[in-house]
Amino acid sequence: MSQVPLIKFTPWDTAVFGISTWELVEYSAAALQQATQTVGHHTIKVDPLADKRLLYEYGFYYCDTLIEPHCNADRLRVTHHSDASISKENDTEQLLAQCHGAFTHGRFHRDFNLPKAASNLRYDNWLRQLIEVQQVYGLYWQGVLAGFIGYSGNNLVLHALAESYRGKGLSKYWWSAVCSELLTNEHKQVKSSISATNLAVVNLYVSLGFSFNNPQDIYHCLVP
Repeated sequence: MSQVPLIKFTPWDTAVFGISTWELVEYSAAALQQATQTVGHHTIKVDPLADKRLLYEYGFYYCDTLIEPHCNADRLRVTHHSDASISKENDTEQLLAQCHGAFTHGRFHRDFNLPKAASNLRYDNWLRQLIEVQQVYGLYWQGVLAGFIGYSGNNLVLHALAESYRGKGLSKYWWSAVCSELLTNEHKQVKSSISATNLAVVNLYVSLGFSFNNPQDIYHCLVP
């Protein structure tokens, strides 16, 4: 009898990192054993309250905790500023320049087994794909590009601000504008996925009226 696949191949990350990359589809001894018998880099998402003993026994190590902010039109707190605007007509090279190196605190950069340059390329490629399908909002302050929000459906999947615009309380204008527009376009709610350690972004979503659910601890393992 053939073995039931408990890990799935992730070709987009394989192309970036130059090694086979996999994601476990369940948290079980069988899945962990299958992973450790398969050469490559493995990712698993588990409930933060789950017993982690098996993970450590099979050589997995902690990388991050993700949470999902979500909000509907009734709860969204929209704030405006005359200097802040959003647009889907953007200069691709400017967007890519702002993306490159903007995610140095993400789980791929924090994984000591993955090269930082390849981790940067992963996000660059992701943004390119979103640009190609016109799913990126440019964030502008006084007409100058300050950042971007990439989305898929009702999900804010990739976002960043240029360093000079961070920590100034400006994000709420752009985020509320993008969320408001997505909610107007037949979506009942908007959501995202963020690191629980990124307190600036957590506080941003709280200020906009978002709630949080589906926390997941992310563990990695490299099988040579």
